[in-house]
Amino acid sequence: MIERYKILGKYIKDMSIETPDIETYIFVKDQISKYQLDIDINSRALKDKMIEINTILKFEDKKENKKKSHFEINFATIIKVSDEIKEKKDLEKIILCDVQIEIYPQLEKALLDLLHNSGFPEVKFEKKIDFQKLYNQRLG
Repeated sequence: MIERYKILGKYIKDMSIETPDIETYIFVKDQISKYQLDIDINSRALKDKMIEINTILKFEDKKENKKKSHFEINFATIIKVSDEIKEKKDLEKIILCDVQIEIYPQLEKALLDLLHNSGFPEVKFEKKIDFQKLYNQRLG
């Protein structure tokens, strides 16, 4: 089987956390179980069949609370796509599904480390993101 792509590099491109004051921290500590994980994936072509993929995870409160913390991590992955990949849908599957499955454990650990080091050691992500299912839903 041909290698469809190769990861040339991956790194945390940007990290952001904001808890403005102690009152917010105490409020968020009680509310953090209501926070939700959002994922956004975008990519841009580089030269020589290389692509930069940015996977952005946000852990946030969807409610209109005055007191809230903000947690975000942008994880960049640089891949080189095989010359055999010609179809747009094959490329989309690599970017939105295959690469995400490969990098997600490292990305999730980085976000959890950020949360834990920010004073929220009890946070866990019970549900795993099913990239194959999300990709299939996007097609359907």
